[in-house]
Amino acid sequence: MSAIDHLSHDSESLCATPHRFAVPPLYAFVALNTCLSMTIFAAFTLSVTQWSGPAVLISILVLINAIWISGGAATAILGLLTPAKPTASPSPTWQPDGKTAILIALCGEDPEPLAGYLATLTTSLSQTAMHHKTEVFVLSDTSGPAQIAQEDAALATLIATGRVTYRRRATNTDKKPGNITDWLHTYGAGFDYMAVLDADSRMTADSIQNIVWRLEQRPGTGLLQAGIALIPGRTRFGKHQRIASRLLSRNFGRGFAAWTGKTANYWGHNAIMRVAAFRTAAPLPRLSGSAPFGGAILSHDFVEAAAMRRAGWDIELAHDVRGSAEDAPQTLAEYFRRDRRWCQGNLQHLRVLGQPGLHGRSRFHFVTGILSYVAAPIWLLLVLLLSFGGVSVSGYAPVICVAIMLLVPKVCALIDILPKTRTWRRRRVFLKAALSELVVSALVAPLVMMRHAAAVCSVMLGRDCGWKSPRSVRWHVPQGWTEGVCGIIMLWVASTNGPAGLLWLSPIFLPLLSGPVLVPMLNRSPL
Repeated sequence: MSAIDHLSHDSESLCATPHRFAVPPLYAFVALNTCLSMTIFAAFTLSVTQWSGPAVLISILVLINAIWISGGAATAILGLLTPAKPTASPSPTWQPDGKTAILIALCGEDPEPLAGYLATLTTSLSQTAMHHKTEVFVLSDTSGPAQIAQEDAALATLIATGRVTYRRRATNTDKKPGNITDWLHTYGAGFDYMAVLDADSRMTADSIQNIVWRLEQRPGTGLLQAGIALIPGRTRFGKHQRIASRLLSRNFGRGFAAWTGKTANYWGHNAIMRVAAFRTAAPLPRLSGSAPFGGAILSHDFVEAAAMRRAGWDIELAHDVRGSAEDAPQTLAEYFRRDRRWCQGNLQHLRVLGQPGLHGRSRFHFVTGILSYVAAPIWLLLVLLLSFGGVSVSGYAPVICVAIMLLVPKVCALIDILPKTRTWRRRRVFLKAALSELVVSALVAPLVMMRHAAAVCSVMLGRDCGWKSPRSVRWHVPQGWTEGVCGIIMLWVASTNGPAGLLWLSPIFLPLLSGPVLVPMLNRSPL
């Protein structure tokens, strides 16, 4: 365990000084978000020197993106104002009233790590008081003779000893949601709760016991989403993601849990739900028409949470559950491949947003998910228009305001954790990690923005990426050169408008120009 891991581990067990809200957390979030977003909007409108039709349009786009980034800042501030409560857990002899199924969805992933994890998990579960009311299922959608044979061999011992129940579908209808729905029809009547994991996610026996215990304390809760840490990274990019998660997620998760309340969200795995509640969301509807906007819903988890909430069940976030983690993409190529599917799935929510009976906060979750991708082409358009003089502005107050809003979650993380560190050595470790995260995030952000913009355009052009984007391409482009070429084009575009254009676009084209060096460096294993 690294020094930063020790730091985060120690900080997690401490309680913040309690604070009292003068208003409910949701109202505080709305007020904060409104004030922060209007600050950005006012900074832009006051900077406009000549109003025109394009200026009015741009101001509307600025307001839309301001609301989105201010939501993150408001959530982080709310996390500081929310009292941290001691983590509750059941006694060692506690036994659940209901029976729990642990469902692991598998589709072509390497089965060896999963087999090792399941061997450890089932052994640990057998040592708890709830082992006789817990059963582990591996639900496979794997296809291809070689992959099936590898999967059978890896799981053979676990299956033979009865530690897991293994089921592989011959027809992978509706992918993961369809797989879990099939389990529901076949086995669901024998269970009260279902904990869902992916092949690359992990939960310890203690964390599963904890969320089962919490669910039984809340008879009106249909789904309890555990907070998710990241498994240690195997590349510099993987390490960066984990550091960012460990530094930022604790305070941010507390704020998110506060304002979402009983209408939180579902992230697709590392969650437990009542079987009766999930029945109200399964099977998912198929959208009319063809992909990318029609067909099976790719980002199914948000829709399932919204459907359960509409049926009257509470959806809550257990942000302080420990022993819950997942593996993150270890290269930028893997990250962008996964993001392409998420982009298409989130844009499909445009067709779900208006469904009758949805809770207002469920609709807001859809909106924020959509904006998380649509924001990229909006930012790109704004910066290009400003650099070309399409909108006449004076000064850089809007850019400064946006930069401050993006820094607020990082500053809040410092305020939250730094006072709780016990030695100057650990404070130095924390500050070094925070500085590293800030630098790498600033360099990677333009790359992500360009890929998000391209993904949105691809979906709008009717291109379907499928459930899992293909890993092979017809030609090989060296790592980072796509970004480098975009940086060269943007540099040329900026230079045509003199120093002003160069200044507006420099935070974007400089990281893009570094792509051929930056991307391979991040994809390599850390020293």
